[in-house]
Amino acid sequence: MAKTGKAGTDPVEALRRSPSHLLHRALQLALDLYAEEAGSGAPTQRQYAVLSAVAAHEGLTQTDLVRATGIDRSTLADLVARMIGKGLLARERSAADARANAVHLSEAGRSALAAAAPRVAAADIRILAALPKGKRESFLTALDELARASGKALAKAEKSAAKSAPKAPKLDVAGEPAAGSDAKAGKDKPKAKSKKKKGAKAKKRLAGA
Repeated sequence: MAKTGKAGTDPVEALRRSPSHLLHRALQLALDLYAEEAGSGAPTQRQYAVLSAVAAHEGLTQTDLVRATGIDRSTLADLVARMIGKGLLARERSAADARANAVHLSEAGRSALAAAAPRVAAADIRILAALPKGKRESFLTALDELARASGKALAKAEKSAAKSAPKAPKLDVAGEPAAGSDAKAGKDKPKAKSKKKKGAKAKKRLAGA
């Protein structure tokens, strides 16, 4: 007989009704299947998402990539920087905004995307195969709705943070200050003298007059 909590609820049954717990387990399954199909050396799931987004719309800025992939800004900046370092992406000035940088697929990135695509498709097939055929489409619809909700929440959080945060230099897709911005804004400004010090100096001048 299963043990029950104070309220008489089976803890295992409670986990089976927990969306957060079930999504975590489903994600673990997806990651395991992707690792099996992709093998070592292949782009990670997030890297694949970035490569796919850039391939669909060349010249995306960091803000564009956040919206397209749902990856938060700080994580995305680090991810793109590492992908540039690996030669998967190339960075250049954005044609739409001279203050921002945009990314494009390099030849290595295009090759990596092409090689990974069938493996990702195979992993997706295996994930859906765990469900009855009649539930697969509704499952994808539900996941899409959750992803859209996540995107809206992320956009709202970034908008709120932008309003409350002090003005900072614009960052490129790798999280670095864009050319022409002052990354040390405010640091070199002289500190205002206190009223006390000003008063003391004024008294000293009067005494010596």
